[in-house]
Amino acid sequence: MNIHKKTNRPFVLISVMLAMFVGAVEATIVSTAMPAIAGELGGFSRYSWIFSAYLLMSTVTVLIYGKLADLFGRKPIFFVGLSIFLIGSILCGFASTMEQLIVFRLIQGLGAGAVMPIATTIVGDIYSTEERAKIQGYLSSVWGVSAVSGPVIGGLIVQYWDWKYVFWVNVPLGLLAMLGIYFFLQEPATERKVAIDIKGAALLTTSLSIILFWLVEGGQSFSRSSSVSLLLIILGAGLFTLFIWIERKAEDPMMPFSIWKNPVILYANLVSLTTGVILIGISSYLPTYVTGVMEQTAMIAGFTLTAMSIGWPIASSVAGHLLIRFGTFSVSFAGGISLVVGSLMFVWMSGDSGPLWAAFSSFFVGVGMGLTSTSFIVTIQGAVSHEQRGSATAANMFMRNFGNTVGAAIFGAVLNASLLSSFRERNLDYEVNDINLLLTEESRSTLHASKMNILQQSLDGSLQWVYVAVLIFAIISLLLILRIPRGKVVLHDDN
Repeated sequence: MNIHKKTNRPFVLISVMLAMFVGAVEATIVSTAMPAIAGELGGFSRYSWIFSAYLLMSTVTVLIYGKLADLFGRKPIFFVGLSIFLIGSILCGFASTMEQLIVFRLIQGLGAGAVMPIATTIVGDIYSTEERAKIQGYLSSVWGVSAVSGPVIGGLIVQYWDWKYVFWVNVPLGLLAMLGIYFFLQEPATERKVAIDIKGAALLTTSLSIILFWLVEGGQSFSRSSSVSLLLIILGAGLFTLFIWIERKAEDPMMPFSIWKNPVILYANLVSLTTGVILIGISSYLPTYVTGVMEQTAMIAGFTLTAMSIGWPIASSVAGHLLIRFGTFSVSFAGGISLVVGSLMFVWMSGDSGPLWAAFSSFFVGVGMGLTSTSFIVTIQGAVSHEQRGSATAANMFMRNFGNTVGAAIFGAVLNASLLSSFRERNLDYEVNDINLLLTEESRSTLHASKMNILQQSLDGSLQWVYVAVLIFAIISLLLILRIPRGKVVLHDDN
């Protein structure tokens, strides 16, 4: 298949990077604006659902969009997904209550599930394996740029305009990406007999929604040991088991399990799950440690996290060059080692280590993420045919998203339990929310020295347990990478 003879590849690549930027910057730009949004709309108790609603829908739909892109072509499904995302973005700006904003974020997430996997799949279609390895460096740089620019753009919009523009800024960029794909990407006509697996799609959406709801809200809206919790986990697991049973008999399954028989794809996807857990652990709690324990400003806390976003695209670019020469195992193994080194540095970090130590730890984790993610995407796309590439790419991204959700639940539970345990040991009637007093210079100045010292010690000790958990997942990642076949993998190339 020689798609790129008619396709203007540089313009398609720019359009794909623009679409990925819109999806990637969404998280950082909204995080920055959320205090202002909550201040105007109220409903602080539903604060976390602004993020959870988006994460829930984008994770649930990613596999479905990947399959639809294989059935109907990349362009139409990309347009549908991005259009829904942009409509959701426009509606978010018009929200007048927190409940409305949550509903509109669900719509936004419903479209977002298409953006990342299909954008990455398009690149897999128009570039050969050798070229694809190098191009992944450009795609990974999008994450770095969005991580650095998102908070800045969000801060400026909130300060000088109105928080509504945080959502509306997506619209012109998304439309430009759609125009670029429409005019410059030429797809071959699909000649496949289309059989839509409606049962599989419905079961997948329902089961994952229940499981993700249990992960996100468990320990907050209801106790993990409650009857509601037990009912949700039984129902979610039961429906997912039924989904697997039906998929094995489906004529054209939503999730082709045959691709998981390839050991490279199996272990690459499992490592994507564990690295997704690591990623959320660092990005969620590093700023809290730097501001609360090290007493640094929000800007310096942001810098320590940005170091990860610098290491990621650099490593991704290098991985592209090394992959063809040394194979998936060697490059991903180097990434696994880097993840363990970075996680160890976090475990050894103390309040006296300073923000540079935190930044270097973050940088090593970023290098590990760049080396592993690039190796896996390029290898997975090369290991399957064009007809399965959308599903295979989406499955890998789903595993990382699911890892993020699992990680958020695990680390939230570890941190809260550890803090409460620390307060109880000291016979203090403190609450987890008291930690908020450490997070700004103004609120720290209102604290008595002894209380501040106790809160900092408790937060330091509790976050150490979070970093120990991160290290455990880094070691699991490395052990899984050791299962990947050695040497150069034979790749499918239909370009």
